[in-house]
Amino acid sequence: MMLYGHEYWMKMAIDEAFRNVQQAEGGPFGAIVVKDGKVIGKGRNLVTTLNDPTAHAEVQAIREACNHLQSFQLTGCVIYTSCEPCPMCLGAIYWSRPDAVYYASTKKDAANIGFDDHFIYEEIEKPMDQRSIPMRLLQPADYLLPFQAWSSAERKIEY
Repeated sequence: MMLYGHEYWMKMAIDEAFRNVQQAEGGPFGAIVVKDGKVIGKGRNLVTTLNDPTAHAEVQAIREACNHLQSFQLTGCVIYTSCEPCPMCLGAIYWSRPDAVYYASTKKDAANIGFDDHFIYEEIEKPMDQRSIPMRLLQPADYLLPFQAWSSAERKIEY
C-alpha cells in the first residue's frame, strides 16, 4: 500500500471542488475521507443540484465514507476539505469523530466570494427568543416519551 502525504490528499479535495464548478453542479467545495491510505468517501457541494441545503461537500463525503465502513463513526480516518467547514459541517465532523481534519481555504476566503456563514455563528450565540428564525419551546404532556423509551430500551446502539 502506497501512502501519500497531506498535500496529495488536499489536492484531491481541491480537484473535487474545481470539477464541481466546471460542471456547474454546486458551490466551489470538495472533500474526501481517507483511511489507511485509501479514499473511502468523496463529496462535492451539491446543494443546488439536489435542492438540499445539507448537501455540503463534507457531509456528502462523510455519508459515503460511513456507508463504505458500515459505521456511523470515522475512527482512524482523516477528512481533507477544500475550505474550512461551516457550522453544519463542523457539527457533522464532530459527530462522525474522524482523527483529524485538514482544510485549504478559510471561512474568510469563502465569505469573500459570497459564502458567508458568520451570521450562523452569531445566531448560535443569541438567546432563542432573539434569533432571526423563531424557535419556541413547545412541550405537550408526553414530550419526554421518546427519551424515556430510549433510556429503558434494551436493544439500542449508543453513540
